[in-house]
Amino acid sequence: MATNREKKSEDRGGASGTSKRGFASMDEERQRQIASQGGKAAHEKGTAHEFNSAEAREAGRKGGKAAHEKGTAHEFDSEEAREAGRKGGKAAHEKGTAHEFDSEEAREAGRKGGEARGKGASRGAEAKSSSSSRGGSSEQHAKAGSQSDKSR
Repeated sequence: MATNREKKSEDRGGASGTSKRGFASMDEERQRQIASQGGKAAHEKGTAHEFNSAEAREAGRKGGKAAHEKGTAHEFDSEEAREAGRKGGKAAHEKGTAHEFDSEEAREAGRKGGEARGKGASRGAEAKSSSSSRGGSSEQHAKAGSQSDKSR
């Protein structure tokens, strides 16, 4: 004779206890659509959670970690990473939230950048003859120099 637990399992669609109904049984795209509608409604109602920067950073870290573990994370090549950084910096400057380096910070960042460049793949001296031995483009050096002049 079947126990109550076995009867409930059979009622739900099998011995594994999985249901053929409900949110969890939907495909991921449909789940995303429903969750998106809920998020929009919560924002309109004013009950949505507003992430602070630390919470957002942690959520992004967890999401990125999960994507890497699943093998679905996008791997940026160096050109894509540069472009993303450029866009982020431009947006921060337009918003007025960009960090303005003082001359000491600029020197330290340049020094660290030069050290990191020395550890990477070797680059031909001929290809980089327009930049100094400390790293960075001539435009970056000019900008750092003008910022340094402001602090005097």
